[in-house]
Amino acid sequence: MKSKPDKLITNGSALEIAVVVARWNPEITDGLLRGAMQYFEEIFSSIEHIKVFKVPGAFEIPLACKTAAQTGKFKAILGLGCVIRGDTPHFDYVCAETTRGIGSVNLQTQVPTSFGILTVDNIDQAKARSSDDIHNKGREAAQAAVEMVSVLDEIRN
Repeated sequence: MKSKPDKLITNGSALEIAVVVARWNPEITDGLLRGAMQYFEEIFSSIEHIKVFKVPGAFEIPLACKTAAQTGKFKAILGLGCVIRGDTPHFDYVCAETTRGIGSVNLQTQVPTSFGILTVDNIDQAKARSSDDIHNKGREAAQAAVEMVSVLDEIRN
């Protein structure tokens, strides 16, 4: 299902977007990245302006997103990753700080930074959310980022 293009998307072939993706859980994060890129290919005439940056894990995503936002090069940023619950409280700490970090990037930089980080109980849930279909959460994060660029442009103008 294709999204309905708006004026930003129609004129957005040069829209610079940064995608920060965690290398941890690559089977899942590669799927999220594929979903995001498929969405961009559907709505933009070219995806040469989509820049992908890989970081070690989910915890590192907010710093890379903030650094990308501070360059002034990007109209939107996606953070893509996956944290799977284990037997220790590590899951809770990583999820809380990653969520807080992405929210902080949005508010501090005013660059739309989309939260595409799966926080799941098991690998099956992660696979279901990163599969090659329209329910892919990477795709949804990409769509949200583009929509927020349009909304913020409308508010500012």
